[in-house]
Amino acid sequence: MIEINSKIEGGQYNLHKLEQLMKPKGYVIGGNWDYDRGFFDYKMADDDGYQFLRIPFTAVEGQLDTPGVSVQLGTPFVLSHVYQKGLDDQADSSNMSAAFNQFSEPEDPDGSLDEKYIRMGKDLIKELESILSF
Repeated sequence: MIEINSKIEGGQYNLHKLEQLMKPKGYVIGGNWDYDRGFFDYKMADDDGYQFLRIPFTAVEGQLDTPGVSVQLGTPFVLSHVYQKGLDDQADSSNMSAAFNQFSEPEDPDGSLDEKYIRMGKDLIKELESILSF
């Protein structure tokens, strides 16, 4: 994981408006959100794993599942998830979700990053700063 210093850090926004600005550029709210925090993810590549630019956010007024919630952006970072090939060897067939979730656990959830992804992340942040009027 490599953090990228940015002017967006600490910025507060209405989450719905933020989504309207970021989604057309390829950002999605990652599936690992909670009621008080989450991440915008931008998938940069899938070279021997997945390379993402991730922008954390926390709720400052309301909860993420309520209309009108305001969020504060955290420090963006680039990361690489390297996954094992094949099915999950830890899947438990007695677990009902195992029938649906057969993907393997990350081999390295914080894999090494090629310099090109760090540069790409910095370029994406510059673009996002201009979109968010910094």
